[in-house]
Amino acid sequence: MNRLKITPSVIPNLFTALNMFSGFLSIIYTSQNNYIYAGWLIIVAAIFDTLDGLMARLTKSSSELGVELDSLSDVVSFGVAPSFLVYQFYFYQYDTVGIIISSLPLIAGGFRLARFNVQLVGFDKKHFTGLPIPSAALTLATFILSFGSNNYTYLHDKILLPMVLILSFIMVSKIRYETLPKFSSQNIKEKPLQFIFIFIALIAIIIFNVKGLFFSFVAMILLGIIRHFYFKLFNKSVRG
Repeated sequence: MNRLKITPSVIPNLFTALNMFSGFLSIIYTSQNNYIYAGWLIIVAAIFDTLDGLMARLTKSSSELGVELDSLSDVVSFGVAPSFLVYQFYFYQYDTVGIIISSLPLIAGGFRLARFNVQLVGFDKKHFTGLPIPSAALTLATFILSFGSNNYTYLHDKILLPMVLILSFIMVSKIRYETLPKFSSQNIKEKPLQFIFIFIALIAIIIFNVKGLFFSFVAMILLGIIRHFYFKLFNKSVRG
């Protein structure tokens, strides 16, 4: 009788499945108008998404199957879930136009993931071309968690539409975003500004909780845009 062989890749794939399941749960809670749980589940999905990559590196089990499965789960958790969340939370009132606008993070994120998979060489990456889809999803989720109450309806009217449009565009743009650096003395010396930003972001999260997380993502996105146009304006090549 053949024994079932458990390979190291099972561990990261399990976290990928938990990522997808969290996105599915988020969709369910959004359909029940429970936007708090729905937003937090997108954050939980992002944690599992980070862990599956970490486990793949620790177990040295990165594979093409894992990359494809990760992308499929990202479409659910960071494409479908946040798009449905912003539709049900706000854009439902604009009927067909609201549906089209709400679908943009899903569509742009899908193109972003497809482009990433086509351009992927090896499994270690130093930067992303375009805003990663989890970052866009977390920006939307943390905005709703931070300012989703009726006390902030003026922010919903003024910020949510441009935010969805900008995030969707940046995902398919050529703006470059660095990956999280590995914590080591050498990396701290080579990339001190990144570690300073991470340190400030952690302090903001500790002090302001989910609002600190939202503003950290906003700052990261804006810094990427500023950096892109700085190098473009002065005709410099991007380092790293």
